Amino acid sequence: MKALSAPTLKRYVIDDSQYLLVNEFFDRAKETGYQKFTDMALNFRNLIHYIYREMPDDVIVYFLHHTEIDDGKVTAKTIGKMLKEKLTVEGCFDIVLMADSEGADHFFLTQSDGYTTCKSPEEMFDALKIPNDLKAVDDKIREYYDL
Repeated sequence: MKALSAPTLKRYVIDDSQYLLVNEFFDRAKETGYQKFTDMALNFRNLIHYIYREMPDDVIVYFLHHTEIDDGKVTAKTIGKMLKEKLTVEGCFDIVLMADSEGADHFFLTQSDGYTTCKSPEEMFDALKIPNDLKAVDDKIREYYDL
């Protein structure tokens, strides 16, 4: 949060954003009751909202996050039910890419095939699969939004 509260760069990467949840979960592991899950969900959601509302328009924050398969669908891995069932983390973002591979070929998926939560604005990317290159993705986003 310190770096994000006074940004000096045009792009930030939170790698791995899921561990913001995991670390808080372990820090509070001995606490009983549901309140810690509510607090963790609110902290994570508030971080996303802070970035969306307070960051300059030309600053992009990338959340790199682990995934899990639930009911046959690949989604962002979370802790507790609030983020998964009530919020749906991916819904907070305009662009959700998923890293995948076929053999030695690594790529990002840009749109859902019905089993992922991938999404991106129409015509932002030329293909369903694009090279796994975050700098190229950043360039494409900045071009699309004229940043």
